[in-house]
Amino acid sequence: MRSAPPYIHEAFTCDAVPAADMDRLWATGWRHFGPEFFRYSLSLDESGQLQIIQPLRLAPGAFRPSKNQRRVWRKNTDADIRVVPAVVDDEREALFLRHRERFRHNIPDSLRTFLASPDPAHAPCRCMCVEVRTGGRLIAVSYLDVGAAAASSVYALFAPEESARSPGVLTLLAEIEWAAAQGMQWLYPGYATVEPSHYDYKKAFRPLEAYDWRGQWHPLEAVTNPGGAAATPPRPSSPE
Repeated sequence: MRSAPPYIHEAFTCDAVPAADMDRLWATGWRHFGPEFFRYSLSLDESGQLQIIQPLRLAPGAFRPSKNQRRVWRKNTDADIRVVPAVVDDEREALFLRHRERFRHNIPDSLRTFLASPDPAHAPCRCMCVEVRTGGRLIAVSYLDVGAAAASSVYALFAPEESARSPGVLTLLAEIEWAAAQGMQWLYPGYATVEPSHYDYKKAFRPLEAYDWRGQWHPLEAVTNPGGAAATPPRPSSPE
């Protein structure tokens, strides 16, 4: 059984980061919303319970969709899926306001909470947008940062009435497909937790690796719940 990870809770601000540096940041557990960069190894869930944060990554070229993920593709054969430079406009903001109705805690004010840049396609790094339309209507969007040899999911949103399409899974599948076509070595789907959470859908994308907060990545299957630590770590406040 693994020991509890070190307590990490760090942040910095930067308006522009070179592509190769973005790769190095993602490889050590960093994420960002606009110019605000952060990483944290522990957080609290909605009930105040401590959770261990688990950065994830996969090799797009090695990814093979599961039976359920192939079913998601089939359910969306009528959809027009495109990958374009990132933009935040009235159409996407309106979709976000509907998407956030799903949440009961820590409800963000705007899509710009996650893409707080006047030029989200280029600052602080290159960013692409997966857009899904049916009959011309925008039903799902996700944002994908692009580095030199890696890409990282930023945020996904969708129309709540389209949840039967599994739009969050669909846009992540599209991100992986795009990253593989670009020859990316890694795609980082973002944070999950060791404990069960609503981010568990990310763990169904295999083969997957998890970061141990000590500088090493391990196959997800080899990572066990590091409970039973000798000391109780401090409780951080999440920057999310």
